[in-house]
Amino acid sequence: MAETDIKPLNWKPDPQIGYSVTRREDGGMAYVFTDVKPATIKHWREFALEHLINSDRLTRNLYDLRLVPEVPEQAIQYAIEVNSDPSTRNIRLAVVVASEAVRQALEKIEALTTPGGVDLAIFSDIDEAEAWLDRPLTLLV
Repeated sequence: MAETDIKPLNWKPDPQIGYSVTRREDGGMAYVFTDVKPATIKHWREFALEHLINSDRLTRNLYDLRLVPEVPEQAIQYAIEVNSDPSTRNIRLAVVVASEAVRQALEKIEALTTPGGVDLAIFSDIDEAEAWLDRPLTLLV
């Protein structure tokens, strides 16, 4: 993919929210969460849904939740909604966690996501997550 083919990130930092996002070299996104308070998850939901519009290529995203001790029910419901969007069939998503409670919340999200949606895997090591993301994207189709 040429550099000019990468979809604009349209990210604007906001001190009221507990996450940041950058564009990965492969065109995907890397999210780092420091909290999942209501303002954070509302902002993330809107940002994520906006980026699913016209999603037409296979994408690798990394979510770093190692600083998040637990995931509230509202965040779980938003994640299920976003992950069930038909456009997520093009996404390979690695999530890195440090807490068993967060791992269990992600397993709940994975179990309740519409089949055929996002290809999600949960890791406790960021290098393992990156290795999984680096597998050929043709394995998704």
